[in-house]
Amino acid sequence: MNITQRDRDRGTGYAMKPSTTRTELTSVGRGTPMGELLRRYWHPIGLVTDATDIPRKVRVLAEDLVLFRDKHARVGLLHARCCHRGTTLYYGKVEEDGIRCCYHGWKFDTEGHCLEQPCEPDGGQFKDKVRQPWYPVQERYGLIFAYLGPSEKKPVLPRYECLENMDDGEFVEADDSSIGGGGPAVIPCNWLQHFENVVDPYHVPVLHGSFSGPQFTNMMASMPEVKFETSPRGVTVRSIRQQDDGKVFYRVTEAALPTLRVVPNPRVAQFARVESIGWTLPIDDTSFRIYVAGRVKQSGDIGRMRSKFNGKFWWDMTEQEHQQFPGDYEAQTGQGPVTLHSEEHFGQSDRGILMIRRLLGDQLAAMEEGRDPAGVTFDHEALPVEFEAGNFIREA
Repeated sequence: MNITQRDRDRGTGYAMKPSTTRTELTSVGRGTPMGELLRRYWHPIGLVTDATDIPRKVRVLAEDLVLFRDKHARVGLLHARCCHRGTTLYYGKVEEDGIRCCYHGWKFDTEGHCLEQPCEPDGGQFKDKVRQPWYPVQERYGLIFAYLGPSEKKPVLPRYECLENMDDGEFVEADDSSIGGGGPAVIPCNWLQHFENVVDPYHVPVLHGSFSGPQFTNMMASMPEVKFETSPRGVTVRSIRQQDDGKVFYRVTEAALPTLRVVPNPRVAQFARVESIGWTLPIDDTSFRIYVAGRVKQSGDIGRMRSKFNGKFWWDMTEQEHQQFPGDYEAQTGQGPVTLHSEEHFGQSDRGILMIRRLLGDQLAAMEEGRDPAGVTFDHEALPVEFEAGNFIREA
């Protein structure tokens, strides 16, 4: 049999075509399709305790901002670059009614109004004609939410049933350490690589079972029977696992617009509705972090959901241990800063990922047609959003 050079090259790396990424789904800067879509929603950008009289750097959706709280307890979120000569307000001083730039002393209130220009005659005769770019903020669930989109399209900040209705002895706790990300607080890859993971139940028995050891419980270690469904707010994943006692472990997880991960406790501490919500916040195209708010009975309960690998937290492991016991962080950052979509090969188990991408594509199309994206409401009397997510046990 005569084997040609072309036959030898088939299937080797040399024969690969140039790779591409679906940037309309991954890029989040102003003016990009996904950046404009995400700017139509509210996003958590810090804990309530992050806003103090010391300016704090915030980077979100590829924009560099400064967060502070003036002496009247009003929260401000301003563009970091001063509109006068361009130095950063991070080095500014928070005063009674605003923040003063360190360079020439221009002072701005929490909505960007210029209050003083001390180097100008009469304290600034044209201060009413300039304004520091700013964004609206609201405090809820221990988090500070910001809206970075067009003012005429600002929606109502949603409330969520699972964070509004407390069981006995519960209160809401917030966490900024990227619970669910499997690694450090800031994770160096594109946000979509994590968001898609929410609707990938098949990775649990493999990555969190056979590779890392049963990180959660033996109930989670078996391969589930899965049903994927679209909902008005996202994609719902129903996982069914038959138990040795004849009962059925029924687990519901949801990925909801814009970036919500509605994932019940993987340690199955109780059979009940979902305990917490996580927001996958894109910092820029190649990094994200997760803010979580949840019902707890003791401070620190949210943090106690964090995974361990071979009995250790992620940051206590050696590089050899990271390779031997990989988790979500390793699997998702291992796709690269932004994954190469043209190199993917999907199977039937990847249906949830395809549904998420189709959902996001539909919202981009809605925006192009001048319609509001799904999950946005302008009704201040709207009921709290209720999720199906939770861990449940049922008779067979």
